[in-house]
Amino acid sequence: MKKSDINNTSETNWDLVDSLTDETIDRTDLPPLDDAFFAKASWRMPQTKVAVTLRMEPDLLSWFRAQGEEYEDRMIAALRIYAQAHRDMSSNV
Repeated sequence: MKKSDINNTSETNWDLVDSLTDETIDRTDLPPLDDAFFAKASWRMPQTKVAVTLRMEPDLLSWFRAQGEEYEDRMIAALRIYAQAHRDMSSNV
């Protein structure tokens, strides 16, 4: 990862996203949630998280914090993506 990658911010128009309501979201391309969908669905509960202490560079922490209140969840998501990519790579060896 280049240091310049850390400074990139999302180009998502969050004001537009926040203004959407159930009535204004276009769902015409989504399949209906019929009995067949629910017959295949399963209930999944999130795993309990474990508290850890981690040392990291201040600029990296600052970047995640600048992404919003749920920055720790974003850090977990980034670690999960990294781990999954490396699991996939090691299983192909």
